[in-house]
Amino acid sequence: MSQTVDRALRILPLLAEGPANLEQVASHLDVHKTTALRLLRTLREHGMVYRQEDQRYRLGTRLFALAQEAMENLDVRGIAHPHLVALNEKTGHTVHLAVYEEGEVVYIDKVESRYPVRMYSRIGKPVAITVAAVAKLLLADFPDAERRAVAERLEYPRYTARSTTDAAAFLAELARVREQGWATDLGGHEESINCVGAPVRGADGRVVAACSLSAPNVVITADELLKLRPLIIRTAEAISREYSGTTK
Repeated sequence: MSQTVDRALRILPLLAEGPANLEQVASHLDVHKTTALRLLRTLREHGMVYRQEDQRYRLGTRLFALAQEAMENLDVRGIAHPHLVALNEKTGHTVHLAVYEEGEVVYIDKVESRYPVRMYSRIGKPVAITVAAVAKLLLADFPDAERRAVAERLEYPRYTARSTTDAAAFLAELARVREQGWATDLGGHEESINCVGAPVRGADGRVVAACSLSAPNVVITADELLKLRPLIIRTAEAISREYSGTTK
């Protein structure tokens, strides 16, 4: 990296801590004030920094606009897909990726099982929100008031004897999911299908998507599927790191 670019980039984290004057920027970079001023002028011309009336510099609105645009254009499906394929290749079971959109939890990606017994699910199809593992993960991350409001306006179909039957039970389940960081659907939607899922998080720690591993009882028992939980959690963590741009 060129020295000029390196110095300019080092200014931005400094200003993220708060406004700084020319002397502070020069000291931070260990350069003469004329060099610091030249860098600040260039960043200012591009809207990356703004000079206040007190002659101190702060981050510019253009920088925030670019950050917002970058976040909006992040394709979680594109980032996640290779990881989902890798998980499918390791286990052989169906892998889903889902997001919350306009009051529904929707599958946005699916990698089919290699076994002849297939799940009836498809990309773009809303999930059974009161029982699906991916739905529990997404809704569990909502703020308390929003989580309660959503739970109270949902209907609770009795798909099987293991389905969630009311808002109180659903909120209790979401609290467990929020605490433990993973979720299951063990025959709640279809008696013969079990599922375990984990959350995909953005740079701010909020859940942006959820991925899951699903299989019918005739292929693998619920207990055996739960033993694969570390794999789905590691997959979700890997997607999260790549999506958020972090290394940890």
